[in-house]
Amino acid sequence: MTSTTRHADTTEAVTRPGRWLALAVLVLAVLLVAVDATVLGLATPYITEDLAPTGTQLLWIGDVYSFVIAGLLVSMGSLGDRIGRKRILLVGATAFGALSVLNAYATTPELMILARALLGVAGATLMPATLALIRNLFHDPRERSLAVGIWGATASAGTAVGPIVGGLLLEHFWWGSVFLINLPVMAVLVVVGARLLPESRNPGPGPWDLRSVVLSLVGMVGLVYGVKELAAHGPGAEPLAAGLLGAAALWGFVRRQLTLPTPLLDMRLFRHRGFSGAVLADLLTILGMSGLVFFLSQYLQLVQGRRPFEAGLAELPAAVGAVAAGLVAGHAARRYSVRAVVSGGLAAVGLALAALTLLDQHTGYPLLGAALLVVGVGSGFSFTVTADVILTAVPKEQAGAASAVSETAYELGAALGIALLGSVVTGVYRGFPAPQGTPAAAHESLGGAVEAAAQLPAHTSATMLDAAREAFVDGLTLAAGAGATVLLMASAAAWRLLRDQWLDNAL
Repeated sequence: MTSTTRHADTTEAVTRPGRWLALAVLVLAVLLVAVDATVLGLATPYITEDLAPTGTQLLWIGDVYSFVIAGLLVSMGSLGDRIGRKRILLVGATAFGALSVLNAYATTPELMILARALLGVAGATLMPATLALIRNLFHDPRERSLAVGIWGATASAGTAVGPIVGGLLLEHFWWGSVFLINLPVMAVLVVVGARLLPESRNPGPGPWDLRSVVLSLVGMVGLVYGVKELAAHGPGAEPLAAGLLGAAALWGFVRRQLTLPTPLLDMRLFRHRGFSGAVLADLLTILGMSGLVFFLSQYLQLVQGRRPFEAGLAELPAAVGAVAAGLVAGHAARRYSVRAVVSGGLAAVGLALAALTLLDQHTGYPLLGAALLVVGVGSGFSFTVTADVILTAVPKEQAGAASAVSETAYELGAALGIALLGSVVTGVYRGFPAPQGTPAAAHESLGGAVEAAAQLPAHTSATMLDAAREAFVDGLTLAAGAGATVLLMASAAAWRLLRDQWLDNAL
């Protein structure tokens, strides 16, 4: 492409009217997926009371959404590159709204599991399409960095808004209301997006290989399920078989992509050091943070006695820090360097997690709030810049597939983090010294201990709860230390892998 043509493309992109309004439509989808990923945890006690699922069914209600999303992200990102990112976004958004109704009015555990799985299929179409459309909406590098920052900030805000909105709804309405809030947002997205979003696709995409789709789905679901079950229940034939099946399917997926003339995912992307370094940084960051974040809400509610709405507000500094950092991350990366901003952000998160090893049952909020703020700022800087690196490291025709790789790293990191660091918390917790007569369920989870306490005499109940809470906090601080170690290792890896990486100032 000549410099004149490139200049014309840039000018057209800069002067194209409505691109920022189109971005507002895209972040609606991001907000919705982020909120939906967090509200189910709050609604679970109410769903359990109403639908009476078995323990296994309850686990599938909680996990199947993320399993399906993780397994289909790459496939749906590649499909968007082929049939059009706007088209797949609008179809996915419509399906997401309709399936939210099915979730809200599910009458049996089996129907709820099916509804959550189908919602995961729709959700897998949204995130890669939004980031890929940003890549094609904003050709000017500085504008694109700001747009990516807004995209990332919205995702962070959604994780904080979810518990707050969910807590308010559950205090006044039935549990299905946490799903019905999706409908007005999706309606706005579809109506406005149909008018404002430009269509973009790969002009020479090749066929969509269904065998690769199946291998990707089986591989990711098998691997994530195997790791989760292994961490939750220890070694066994079922999680080992699932993990091996998943690993074999992923190996087959990679081998097949290397032989196809037009692969679902071009594995040569990973030869780009910046792309691989950014993906690895994202995976390790989420792995180190997610286990702690997963148990933090339990600490706030079951150890410190906060209500769900109050606990949601207590976690708000992380979102505030991520939003603020995301908006200036691109400018910081251009002024200093990509690796300085990413590595520095990850080091800050690691040090904040290290500070949380000082937690006890009665820790005041200033320490916790300050640590969460630093976690938000550090992760906001890192995630925004790595997303920009991932998008710009590939041709825009492959933006959907590249975005999907980034999202898959998040999902896989979250699954591994909750499984591995969660096993640390659970392993420490289960051994707490309990008084005579304590039910076995009290050793399974802190929530089980709180429920069991209601059936015990007052003195025994107080003694048992104090021991359970102390053991839970001991496990939490140990997990925080492990997470801090992972983040500091990720910081060192990012410093090495992202050397000589710079964000463009102009085309």
